[in-house]
Amino acid sequence: MAAKYVLIVDDEADIRELLVLTLMRMGIEADTAATCEHAFARLAERSYDLCLTDMRLPDGDGLTVLQHIAAHHGNTPVAVITAYGSTENAVAALKAGAFDYISKPIQLKQLREVITSALNLPNSSGGSGVLAITGERGRKSAQHGDKVAAQPSAAANGTVNAGGPRLLGESAPIAKAREMIGKLARSQAPVYIAGESGSGKEVAARLIHSGSARRNAEFVAVNCGAIPENLMESEFFGYKKGAFTGADSDKNGFLHAADGGTLFLDEVGDLPLLMQVKLLRVIQEKKVRKLGETAEAPVDFRIISATHKNLSDKVAAGEFRQDLFYRLNVIELKMPSLREIPEDIPLMIQQVLEKLAAQVQMLVPELTKNALNALMDYDYPGNVRELENILERSLALCDGKVIDTADLYLTEARDTTSSGAANLSGERTLPLHEYLDQIERQQIMKALEATRFNKTAAAKVLGITFRSLRYRLDRLGIE
Repeated sequence: MAAKYVLIVDDEADIRELLVLTLMRMGIEADTAATCEHAFARLAERSYDLCLTDMRLPDGDGLTVLQHIAAHHGNTPVAVITAYGSTENAVAALKAGAFDYISKPIQLKQLREVITSALNLPNSSGGSGVLAITGERGRKSAQHGDKVAAQPSAAANGTVNAGGPRLLGESAPIAKAREMIGKLARSQAPVYIAGESGSGKEVAARLIHSGSARRNAEFVAVNCGAIPENLMESEFFGYKKGAFTGADSDKNGFLHAADGGTLFLDEVGDLPLLMQVKLLRVIQEKKVRKLGETAEAPVDFRIISATHKNLSDKVAAGEFRQDLFYRLNVIELKMPSLREIPEDIPLMIQQVLEKLAAQVQMLVPELTKNALNALMDYDYPGNVRELENILERSLALCDGKVIDTADLYLTEARDTTSSGAANLSGERTLPLHEYLDQIERQQIMKALEATRFNKTAAAKVLGITFRSLRYRLDRLGIE
C-alpha cells in the first residue's frame, strides 16, 4: 500500500507532537507547520492525503487553511481543530465544506477513527472532503461525534447504477439540487431537506448517503408521521426482553440500526414534543439506552431530516423545539416541486415508463400527444410520486401499446378534488375528522380493489409506505 502523508498545522508544539505520535503508530508519515504561511509552503511542496489544522493560528484560522486547500488542493480532506471554539465554529466549518467535527479534548480512539475514515476517502476532482474537529479546552466531548468522512461519487451526482436512487431532470433547479447533493455527500453535517410531499426528499437523502463514506453501512428511513405515539419510543430506542408486556425478545430500534450509517427522519415535524426531547439528547450525547436496559450504548450515525411542513412556523407556534431545529437544520437542501420544473416532465415520463415497463417485462407503450399535453397541464399536488402513480396505473389500464388521455384518469382526480372542496365549503355534515376519515377510507378501499387487495401494491398506488398503509388500515378498522 502506498505511503500516506498528513500535514499538521498547529502553533502549539505539544499538540503537534501528540498528533505526530498518533500518526506514526498508525504507520502514517506527518509534516508539521505552525502558521498558515508555513502550511501553504508545505502544500506547494507535496500532495497530502489529509490536513489536520488548528482553528486559531497566529496569521489566520482553520477556515483560511480550509479555503486555500479547497481552492488549490481539492482532493485533500481537511480536519479543523480548535481549543477555543464553540458549536458556532463547528457550524461555520461545516457550512464552509467540513464533513465532520468532534469536540476537544480529543480522545485518541476517536482521532484514529477520524484519520482512518479520512484516508479511506476515494479521490475525486469534485472538491475537497473536509473534516472539522472543534471544541473547548477542559470540556468533555460533545455534541456531534460522527467520525466518517465523505467524497462525491456517481451517486452524489444523481447518476447511479440501475436500481439505485436517481434524481431525474435537467432543469436549473434540479441541477442546483444535484450539485448541492454532491457537496453534502462530502460533508458529515446534519441536513434538513425541505420540499412538498412527493418532491423527492427521500431520493435526495439516499443519494447523499450513497455518495458518502457511510455508503456501505445502513440507510435507515423512518416516517415519523406513520408511527403511533405510544410505540414511538420502543421503535426508536428498541427494548430488552421483558421490558413491557409483549416484549418477548430483544429488539434493536431505528437508532441502533443506523449505527455507522445514516438515519433519515421523514416528516420530522410530526414528532411529539416528548420524543423531540429524547432525540435531542441522543444527538448531543451519541448514546442510546434501550427500554428495560440500564446501560447506554454509543451510536454513530449521520442524521438527515425532511418534512413538507414549515418547521420554522412550527417552532414559532411552540410545536417544535428550537434547540432541536438548530441541531437538524445545519445545512438546508430545497427540493423543487414538479410545478417549478415543467421542462423536466417529458424526460421523467419517459424514464418512469421505461422503469415500470421493465419491471413487468413489457415494451414501453407510446404516449399520445393528447396524453402528453394532459400530463404537462396537470398541477401534480403529489409531485413526482403522483406522476409515478399516474403512469403506473396507466400502464396497467392501457392496451399495452398506447397510453391515451382516458388511461390517465386525470379528470377523475380533478373531479374528486373539486368535489372534496365543495363539500368542505358547505355540504359536509360530518365532523371534520370523521369526514376526513371517510375520504381516506374510500381512497384506501379503491386502491385495494384496484390491486385485488394486494396491500403492497395498494400502498404504491396511494403513494405511501406499506407500514403507513398497515397503520391506517388498523386505525380505520379495515380488515
